[in-house]
Amino acid sequence: MSSSKKSFPGPGRPGLCGDVGIVTVSYNSSAQLQKFLEGATSSVSLATHVIVVDNASQDVAVTQKLARGSGVTLVALDHNAGYGGGANAGVAELPADCTIVVVVNPDVTLDDTSVAVMRETLLSHNHIGIVGPRILNEDGTVYPSARAIPSIRVGAGHALFSRVWPRNPWTRRYHSEVSRRDVASDAGWLSGACLMMRRSTFSDLGGFDSRYFMYFEDVDLGYRAGRLGLRSVYVPQAVVTHVGGASTRSNSRAMLRAHHDSAKKFIAAKYSGARWAPVRWVLSAGLSTRQWIATRDRESQRR
Repeated sequence: MSSSKKSFPGPGRPGLCGDVGIVTVSYNSSAQLQKFLEGATSSVSLATHVIVVDNASQDVAVTQKLARGSGVTLVALDHNAGYGGGANAGVAELPADCTIVVVVNPDVTLDDTSVAVMRETLLSHNHIGIVGPRILNEDGTVYPSARAIPSIRVGAGHALFSRVWPRNPWTRRYHSEVSRRDVASDAGWLSGACLMMRRSTFSDLGGFDSRYFMYFEDVDLGYRAGRLGLRSVYVPQAVVTHVGGASTRSNSRAMLRAHHDSAKKFIAAKYSGARWAPVRWVLSAGLSTRQWIATRDRESQRR
């Protein structure tokens, strides 16, 4: 992966002795970045390093200025590597003393204690591979960030009926009840909007699979962690707020396509081999139908 690293020492982050490195991936997200950096750099007792990865944005000059002013490292890529690819590039640039990694969206506001609470849970058991916080939407509602790995039946039902019958049993099972719990609970996967893991675990997993340009890279990560016998744990005592997808709203049709393409990639990886071909075909057809309905609805709303 080709990249150019620009490091700005900034004014006022000396003497840090923590073991947590924070990585965020920005794509035309400079409007949200200042608030994010204020939260990320406030956890000075834990966060030794904060890295912003820029995916060849049009607003990279603004991002450079914000990084310099906050004393964080900017990794400016010469192409858009997607969310997972950008995160991988950022983790690779963390110094060796960052043994714990937080990957987080730039439109997420970290609570003052969220990093500390996640870290405590992560280190409480060797079999905990990934932890994630309770994620609140801007209106204070809880986003279903802890979900089940989609099975054949659940995946097909969710793909076929979620748009026309949102409360169908398959979608409810896929979204899971874990995000509504007030105690730490295991999940199949945790939202990539904010998650934490040991750096050694990230390395063992090979990071995010960069074949997922956007979406499902977190599903795939949780699935592969589970196959290694590692737990993904939802930690509701750690709370962050997600102000919501600012870098993707302007190109929602492309994002719908990316979401469904990534879902098909995950299905192909999970159900590989000739005997699963009919299953892959049915699920792929369901996803294509779902994408067509979603695109039609989005275009109707614009008229």
